[in-house]
Amino acid sequence: MLGLFLFVAIAGCSSSEQDAYVERPVEELYNQALADLNSENYIEAARGFDEVERQHPYSVWSTKAQIMSAFAYYQSNEYDQAILAAERFIELHPGNKDVAYAYYLVAISYYEQITGVERDQKVTRQALDALQNLVRRFPNTEYAQDARLKIDLTRDHLAGKEMAVGRYYLKQKYLIGAINRFRIVVEEYQTTTHVPEALHRLTEAYLMLGITEEAQTAAAVLGYNFPGSEWYQDSYALLDANYLKPEVDEDSWMVKIWKTVF
Repeated sequence: MLGLFLFVAIAGCSSSEQDAYVERPVEELYNQALADLNSENYIEAARGFDEVERQHPYSVWSTKAQIMSAFAYYQSNEYDQAILAAERFIELHPGNKDVAYAYYLVAISYYEQITGVERDQKVTRQALDALQNLVRRFPNTEYAQDARLKIDLTRDHLAGKEMAVGRYYLKQKYLIGAINRFRIVVEEYQTTTHVPEALHRLTEAYLMLGITEEAQTAAAVLGYNFPGSEWYQDSYALLDANYLKPEVDEDSWMVKIWKTVF
């Protein structure tokens, strides 16, 4: 996807002088930065593109160098720098033909920083916001196509965080807290892979609280939508052990959320 962006060298004279503190022709600076980029010397490339802008701020190649700098920082895993550079490009050149790519760089720079579900998910939410912003602004681009796939993965990751906390609360018998976490998954992340387990855990937690109608409803919703799931088998067994069956309570919050399935 990053290869969609075209890297262009400037035709012009070159020099063997490498003194970064001496003003040099724009084509020399840009082509040296591009050579560093192609050699995977990404930090040097980013600095070179930054130098293009510093020495030749009014050159047409200064604009190109700004977005190239953001890309080079991304390639060097300097994601915060990449975000700053890309956002600056967006602010300065909102109508530029490469602005969609700048939004894409911001989004994937957040996305690459996503950590395991056991850690804080602030950056995951930032990634989701940036990806959704890209799709909203540039829905018909190839960048948006890739972003849509990453949105699904990011949402699944956020749901996984809620599940991890919910399981911990359930294990500690903090049942209301557990239910609230599983409810978030069912309400806000309905298309993720975590929904079947969330419904089963709701069945389990509601049974432990003695709220049998909600437990039966959770199992019924689970059975209707995921009839072959092992989570449904486990929920059915839990109810059966308590002489109960999956059954919908029409007043349940779950029916309001999943009302189209009944």
